[in-house]
Amino acid sequence: MKIAYFDCFSGAAGDMIVAAMLDAGLDEAYLCDQIASMGMEGLAINVTRVKRCGMSAVYFAPVVTGHQHHRGLDDIVEIIGRSAVNDTVKQRAIAIFEILAEVEGNIHGKGPREIHFHEVGAVDSIVDIVGACVGLEALGVDRVCCSAISVGGGVVQCAHGTMPVPAPATAELLKRAHAPVVGGPVDAELLTPTAAAFIARTASGFGSLPSMRIEGIGYGAGTREFKQVPNVLRMVIGSGDEEDTNTDTVCLLECNVDDADGETIGHAVDVLRQHGALEVFTTPVYMKSSRPAVQLSVLVEPAERGKFETLIFAQGLTLGIRRQMLERSVLARKWVSVDTEYGPIRVKTGVYGEKQVFVKPEFADCSSTAAKRGISLKRVHEAAMAAYLHNFDSQGRSRA
Repeated sequence: MKIAYFDCFSGAAGDMIVAAMLDAGLDEAYLCDQIASMGMEGLAINVTRVKRCGMSAVYFAPVVTGHQHHRGLDDIVEIIGRSAVNDTVKQRAIAIFEILAEVEGNIHGKGPREIHFHEVGAVDSIVDIVGACVGLEALGVDRVCCSAISVGGGVVQCAHGTMPVPAPATAELLKRAHAPVVGGPVDAELLTPTAAAFIARTASGFGSLPSMRIEGIGYGAGTREFKQVPNVLRMVIGSGDEEDTNTDTVCLLECNVDDADGETIGHAVDVLRQHGALEVFTTPVYMKSSRPAVQLSVLVEPAERGKFETLIFAQGLTLGIRRQMLERSVLARKWVSVDTEYGPIRVKTGVYGEKQVFVKPEFADCSSTAAKRGISLKRVHEAAMAAYLHNFDSQGRSRA
């Protein structure tokens, strides 16, 4: 499996993504030919090597002459559709513009095809998105991963006036991608809507560098020069093992509690679960002077970190919370319903490779059925397992 990892320590833009691909081995002549096949007048491509904070990187810049106008989604689809790029590239590029149109439409209370793009509809953004999709295909990338994304800070001037960073469309795209983000390290827009849409549509996981054998590294330069950090995007390409799991990122919040009784801690656990924590658990620990305490651990979606920190503080349990971003491998889950003598019960399953490795009747179904029938939970659980094994084989395929 060929993996591409985007290290967005200084944000990302569409031109930076393409530039990083060129530095990592994408053939420049091939890319330019593919872009030229869209037949856009007054377009030239400038590729140079520059330095950002002393770091060498490739700079990719579409140069447009003549009058350019705002374009709607149908115009962009027509431009991409008439090009010579293959169908996979076309479909991916169009899907990226579709998600951009949907997000922009929601922000302005319009349908996707009513939107006339401003920044993202310009020729250079069409070139960036199509070029990045061409790059993924040409480099043979099977899976895209991404680090936590630095979005910058302050405000940005756009077609709708002065907006806070990240801009509204960028923020919505990040939300949809469940992408972990960090502010800074400079007060400037570091992540553009074009790059956010590309990442939202292509990245299958976020977090630290995945396990791979590195084969190429590319640095794509942005247009600005900062003193604090090089304005570059790093792309790492390598080979990894085929995976039978999905990868996502969660935030772990932890604190030690040494002055609360069991009922208070139990109440806090219930509150956190009721508000949608992925998991809440406690661990007995010993603090200084061998003082017994409880470690409260809460797993949450990265975008909900602030919400759960507020909930923990509101319980009066601690004066400080530790946090860290964790990448996890998750089996694809599937639900099936089985008929038992006590009624239907849902069963959750998981498959790794071609072998089913997880089967468990849903506790809530078993519990409510047991209470309704006046029998033990164990009896309902066993009936559900027997029904499942009768109807499905070891790979989770129906025997019917």
